[in-house]
Amino acid sequence: MLKGYTVPLTPQGLSALTPAPPWHYSSDCMAIEYWAEPTAVAQLLPPGLSADNDSDGRAFFWFLDWQFTGSNDEITDPARYQYREAFVLIEARLDGKPVNYCPYIFVDNDAAIARGWAQGYPKKLGSIFQTRTFAASSAAAAPLAKGSRFGASIAAHGERMATARLQLEEKVQDPTQVFSRPTTIRRYFPQLTVGRQDKPAVDELTLSKMDDLTLSEAWEGSAELSIPEVRGEDMHILAPLRVGRGYRFGMSYSVTDLPILKDNLA
Repeated sequence: MLKGYTVPLTPQGLSALTPAPPWHYSSDCMAIEYWAEPTAVAQLLPPGLSADNDSDGRAFFWFLDWQFTGSNDEITDPARYQYREAFVLIEARLDGKPVNYCPYIFVDNDAAIARGWAQGYPKKLGSIFQTRTFAASSAAAAPLAKGSRFGASIAAHGERMATARLQLEEKVQDPTQVFSRPTTIRRYFPQLTVGRQDKPAVDELTLSKMDDLTLSEAWEGSAELSIPEVRGEDMHILAPLRVGRGYRFGMSYSVTDLPILKDNLA
């Protein structure tokens, strides 16, 4: 019998790209609030979601430095399970309720790509960096304190896709008031068979369910963000018209379930 949660399936099940849930995550995060062209935001929404006219194109660009573990001590195998990530969340409505939707996401680890595709995140391979904080005092330590500056970037295929900078000004008393919307994603898998290539095998709107979500040590401040036009990509349609606040914080949660909100093939 072949074993494994994802391919490749083998008799021992040791070669699968990622283990079965539960999945546990912990991260240092930078998130930049900004406003894109509302019509560009609306055009990216899948069936089941509608534009949030009250948001006026509001979005967040995230950078994350992740540590992952499952149930088999994956935390001691950082070469396989540490990774960095960058994505955009745009604001939308689901049955009239405010949600986020993820149209673009990049990651530097194949196991993370496998988990993302299983959930509906459209992950692509990229190179992501962000300023890290260290305990030992130094000009390079980037402490969580007023005046500290942070930077982050995402590149793919040798092209810089986005650059962000942040200067901390004050603590955020309740980050759940800033990051309050649930995130929806789209599980979309095409068919290759002739005559069926315009008919996906799976097309579902799902909920990114985060168990035991914790946000900690949150700071905010002035921010910069640029998303240039790059040949072969179209993320620049969500380039900022104006930039709001930037945030630096820690985040952790677990994944044990993926609720299906809408089946577009039903």
